[in-house]
Amino acid sequence: MKTALIHEWLVTNAGAESVLQSIYKLFPGDIHALFHDPDGLRGTLWENADVTTSMLQRLPFGRKRYRAYLPLFPMAVEQFDLRDYKLILSSSYAVAKGVLNSSDQLHICYCHSPMRYIWDLTFEYLEAAQIERGLKSFLVRLVFHYMRMWDQISAARVNHFVANSYYIAHRIQKCYNREATVIYPPVDIHRFHVSRHKDDYFITISRLVQYKRIDLIVKAFNELGLRLLIIGDGPARDRLKAIAQKNIEFLGYVSSPAIEEYLSKARAFIFSAEEDFGIVNVEAQAAGVPVVAFGRGGALETVIENETGLFFWKQSPQAIIDAMRQFLVNEHKFDPAYIRQNAESFPRERFELEFKRFVDFAWEDFPYK
Repeated sequence: MKTALIHEWLVTNAGAESVLQSIYKLFPGDIHALFHDPDGLRGTLWENADVTTSMLQRLPFGRKRYRAYLPLFPMAVEQFDLRDYKLILSSSYAVAKGVLNSSDQLHICYCHSPMRYIWDLTFEYLEAAQIERGLKSFLVRLVFHYMRMWDQISAARVNHFVANSYYIAHRIQKCYNREATVIYPPVDIHRFHVSRHKDDYFITISRLVQYKRIDLIVKAFNELGLRLLIIGDGPARDRLKAIAQKNIEFLGYVSSPAIEEYLSKARAFIFSAEEDFGIVNVEAQAAGVPVVAFGRGGALETVIENETGLFFWKQSPQAIIDAMRQFLVNEHKFDPAYIRQNAESFPRERFELEFKRFVDFAWEDFPYK
């Protein structure tokens, strides 16, 4: 069966792209994306791939400032001509699920999340962009209003939803009134190792953007005085560095081998975002490192409280401080071997087996082959 793969944009190699890599391996097909930047994908599967892009790719700064074209995303994704395909597999966290298709085409969407900035994070987005009032705020709210309507309408174009966690399955039910099967995303467990030697530092790895709430971790560790390594980059880096004390180090972008080494020697991994799944939490556990995480979202499905980590229940510096003090008292109780064992529940092989089985069964039951 001729297969089309749909993805929002191929400009970096992150968690969603890791999922797409496995889907492409299982069901090789023609890749369609709104934007494609080979320069940001060197050394990956997509570096030399033949990717069909949208008309937005040719607009000024289309490769680098693609998010500025958000109001045009729905129209752009609807321009992909998929008439020649029988199977459509979308990897969606914004608009990829909205491609046009007919009743004799099977469309399965692996949903990383309904669009967070138009649903859950609308007010956080407006606050972070400092557009809570005024004409610009009104226009953004108007765009979001119409995108919410399109998002609900386009959900009807999907035959089957697959969610990356039970948390996201619940959000799909709430936003689209659709049931979703949960298949956890792939994690490359084998990349990580448990180190016998621990250095005296804690670590977090994240894109430095507002909703990740790294500012809470920085403020908490300012007061704790414990050494903290922050790996990752993003628009919030300068602001975070400005409020950080000397015990906090910003390492920026580092290579995968370096990440693996830093993780293996950390005392604990700190995670402050409300994330859909949180692959990095599993990666930390694959290195035998306990996780201190905000107790919402996918973290509740990957971290076992008091066994592979601890939760804090409010996004605030004080909540992190309290959780860290609890961790320092009980640090000796966390068993790296057991923590690693928990991470081994989420291997890439499991994802590929379950996703292939799901698609094969859906195709077998599809009446319009």
